[in-house]
Amino acid sequence: MGATVTKKIDLRVLKTASDMNLIQKLENDIWNMAPLPVHQTITAAQNGGLLLGAFYENELVGFSYGFSGFNKGKSYLCSHMLGIHPDHQDKGLGALLKQKQKENASEMGYDLITWTFDPLESRNAYLNLSKLNAVCSTYVENCYGEMDDSLNHGLPTDRLKVEWWINSSHVEEPLQIEAAIQDPFEWGVSEDDFPVLLNTEREDALGPVLVPIPANFQAIKSQNVELARDWRYKTREILQSLFEKGYAMTGFIKGKEELVHYYILVQRNELRLN
Repeated sequence: MGATVTKKIDLRVLKTASDMNLIQKLENDIWNMAPLPVHQTITAAQNGGLLLGAFYENELVGFSYGFSGFNKGKSYLCSHMLGIHPDHQDKGLGALLKQKQKENASEMGYDLITWTFDPLESRNAYLNLSKLNAVCSTYVENCYGEMDDSLNHGLPTDRLKVEWWINSSHVEEPLQIEAAIQDPFEWGVSEDDFPVLLNTEREDALGPVLVPIPANFQAIKSQNVELARDWRYKTREILQSLFEKGYAMTGFIKGKEELVHYYILVQRNELRLN
């Protein structure tokens, strides 16, 4: 996003029924599916939730929706949705909304924000892990069941559950990896020039690990759905195995080959999350 456009973005908390109606219109523009009911979003806003809007020339072009969560005596903010109008995507608005969410949530008394994302969506992975310094060690199979929208149709809706410890040392100064990083998962190239994951096994070791995912999963899914399923099931096996062995995602790097990018995983007990 250019500096001039950035200066014109106004971020504000959304609270009123008219605000919620604007969100519904934007949801339809982004996903073309039934929007969140106004009675739900406004109730969340009035009871520990946080809804933020990004306005460009007084038009809502991006929003985030979060509601209060609670588990075993711990409260946190569930950041359930973040959407950007198609005309304003890839301009940094998502990161702006997340940083504003971090500031407001901290003022409200939260120190943890959680959300989910598709493990094979590299754009989301880069934002969540490398720009926001969130972490992840939870994999949920087919989290939302079958979905018919363009992003999810035809595949299990597997999700990673992100933890963003907004007041932690890790968010301000993420772990610097000094040990050699293992790269045990080989990949090749299909006849239609898409990356193919060749193996899911690795020798047991405790050092940092790289896990590849496609740079453009949606392109694979639209043209080779069987290969998309193969990536889904193989990365599910790999990540679940690593999480069970005490690993957590702590970073994301873009591969030089431009066909795959990589998660970086380390032992969770090495992270400073408090």
